[in-house]
Amino acid sequence: MEILVILVPLALMLGLAGLAAFLWSLRSGQYDDLDGAAWRAIADDEPPQEAPAKR
Repeated sequence: MEILVILVPLALMLGLAGLAAFLWSLRSGQYDDLDGAAWRAIADDEPPQEAPAKR
């Protein structure tokens, strides 16, 4: 039971650190454009090149 004296405050501190990190990510704009990154990953930057004719 004495281990709870260490584990309970440790769990509370980790939870607060996670909450602080989440709130920081909200304030810094990490979730502003969720769809843009997905579309940029599949968008073509340049048109496909034609393969040279084989002889």
